[in-house]
Formats: sequence, C-alpha cells, structure tokens
Amino acid sequence: MIVSDGAYGVGGFPGDPRTADGLADWYAPHVKAWTKHADLASTLWFWNTELGWATVHPLLAEHGWEYVQTIVWDKGIAHIAGNVNGDTIRRFPTVTEICVFYRRRLEFPTPDGVMAAKEWLRYEWQRTGLPLRAANEACGVADAATRKYLTQDWLWYFPPAEMMGRLVAYANEHGDPDGLPYYSLNGRRPVISDEWEALRHVWSHRHGVTNVWTEPPLNGAERYKGNGVRSAPRVHRPGRNAAVHLNQKPLEFMRRIIEAATLPGDVVWEPFGGLCTAAYAAAELGRCGYSAEQVEHFADLAAERLATLR
Repeated sequence: MIVSDGAYGVGGFPGDPRTADGLADWYAPHVKAWTKHADLASTLWFWNTELGWATVHPLLAEHGWEYVQTIVWDKGIAHIAGNVNGDTIRRFPTVTEICVFYRRRLEFPTPDGVMAAKEWLRYEWQRTGLPLRAANEACGVADAATRKYLTQDWLWYFPPAEMMGRLVAYANEHGDPDGLPYYSLNGRRPVISDEWEALRHVWSHRHGVTNVWTEPPLNGAERYKGNGVRSAPRVHRPGRNAAVHLNQKPLEFMRRIIEAATLPGDVVWEPFGGLCTAAYAAAELGRCGYSAEQVEHFADLAAERLATLR
C-alpha cells in the first residue's frame, strides 16, 4: 500500500507549489517510481484537495492506476475559524478534504495487444475453440460463468480463485491443443489459483463505514502542538499552543485504510511522511511501515513519535 499525503498546491510547506497548476510535474517522478515498484495487488490512497487530485489524476491513469472511489473527510462547521464573509470569498466555505483510492489496472499482454482482465478472460476462452456455455460446465454452474466471468458488460465479476482454477483446468484439458497453454501469465504454463488470487488487492470490509468520514480536525492529545517542542522550520513556526503540522491526519483514518486493504506483514509506504501517521498506524497493526520526510523538524518529531511504539 502507498499512502500519499504530499503537495496540495497551496504552498503549505517548502516546495509545495502555490497553485495546483504545477502538481502533475511535482508528482511525476514519484508516480513513476510507485508504478515501477508496485505489484498488481498494490493500492494507492491519495490525499489532496479536490482540485489538486483532479490535476494529478490524468498522470496516475497514464501510469496504470485505476480509480476506485473518492473518500470525503467532512471536518464539520467547527473547521471554519470565526465568521466567514461570504461577499468576500464569494463561495461556500470549504470544510472537506479528500482521499482517493486507486488500484493497479489489471492488464495482460496478448498477440492482439494489451487487454484488461475482463477482455482477457473471454479472449483466452475463445482461443480454446470451446463454446462459451462450456464455461458453465467447467465451473459446475447453470449459467453464472458466462454471465459473470466471460461477459463484457458492467456485470462482469473477477473470478474467485476456485472458479478461476476450474476455468483454467477445463480450458487446458479440452481446448485446442495447438493453442496451449491457455490463461498463462508467462506464456509457459497456465496460471494457478494462488497466483490468480494474488493479483487482486486485499479487501476487509467493515460494515457501517461509508466514503464520507465525519471527524473534526485533530485536537487534544493526538495533535502535535508548538508547546514544548523544538523550533520549527522557517516556513511554519508554531506558537505556544499552535499545531506543529498544518494538516496532521487522524490515526483512525490511517488505521481504517490499512485494515481495509492490507494484511499483517504487508508493506505500507508513506513517501511524504510529515509526522508519519501512516507508518505509526502500520506498526500498531503489525504491518511493515516505511516513511520518508525531508523537513528535518518533522522527521525528528516523527522519530520520537515512532519510538513510543513497542
């Protein structure tokens, strides 16, 4: 998993562009690296403003990251400091931030070009020379295989490992021998059930959690304040009780993301660490968290924070 909480295009830290116009260039080397090192089961959780995300989305799509959904952090009316002069700002006050969920686009090379998983499943079955209805016999169902796994419309389902194993075995046993192997990831042998299952990211559903997370901005013990900490970098010198980091994320949000889309032992990469909230949550939950932070003050505070964990 990659948890990105980098530039927003608001001039919030050294190097953050003042507007969203330069965000795609800012993120380009990072997205290139993420794409190179991610596997097909990797997920990306991209924190930003609505405009910042919209600016970077084409870059992510170009590098094979598939949009899943947008999560909205509703900070509530208390996020507005004092009264707002509507005639001056001439818009509704903003109390939201977003986290956009991406996964790797599942594609396979074929002699006829690269195909998405949905197309590839039907393409490989057609290569066998078998009728589509034979897929139902392979899976031991009346019509679910053709209706779910080989369809090309919006009703398509990713075949579970057991059903994929049956499709693969039937295709390679009964299909045209001249086309062997069928459903191969490497061109040498058919895919096995465990390999197929590993192509899909983990998902642990929690009932009652939607894509709108209502939580006020951090305050209290979890929020790092200026009181009692070393001098902050020139860009942001907190007062005695001011927040050290302008946009510290709640630990609960990071726990929610990590529990949903990783398993114990999985790697969580936080390329723009700040106070390393994702790495902290990852360690709490038995994942392998890694972070980077260039601002020395934030890095020092994050190291102290992480050191409090067993």
